[in-house]
Amino acid sequence: MELIQSFSVDHMKLIPGIYTSRVDTVGGGTVTTYDIRLKKPNREPVIDVAAMHSLEHIIATYLRNDPDWKDEVIYWGPMGCLTGFYLILKGSRPSRELYDLLLGAFRFAQSAEEVPGTAPVNCGHYLMHNLAMAKWYAAEFADYLEAHKDDPAIFEYPKTERLVTEKGEHFFDS
Repeated sequence: MELIQSFSVDHMKLIPGIYTSRVDTVGGGTVTTYDIRLKKPNREPVIDVAAMHSLEHIIATYLRNDPDWKDEVIYWGPMGCLTGFYLILKGSRPSRELYDLLLGAFRFAQSAEEVPGTAPVNCGHYLMHNLAMAKWYAAEFADYLEAHKDDPAIFEYPKTERLVTEKGEHFFDS
């Protein structure tokens, strides 16, 4: 089986940032998946599950209510590894163009006074939220984005170098 694109990113070199993960053609239109990475994979503790859930609710609400972006938002949700989120948008924009939107979303989360959609009828695990920790992670990431705004490394994936056999096949050591 072919290794999927997101697994070809060298996670040992990956730093927090806003990355274009993939661009797909769906039903005649373009859809882009962005990797919004808050933590260095395999080198930093992952995001607390309850805080991640709260960030999902807060930022999804923010994105789907932003007058300039709401019609482009298809999905906002956590990565299984708990180091970041995926944002799926209609169209294709360079990841750098999402900077202001995401900085605003995380600053909004940092100042949130409640987590929207946390009643049992709205949420599949309504008791698993941690607003205080969500605000802490939001502030940490927003501060990081501001400190690294001009660093191209937060917008461009590091690539894994793979050995290629004489027959042109990729060698994977795992």
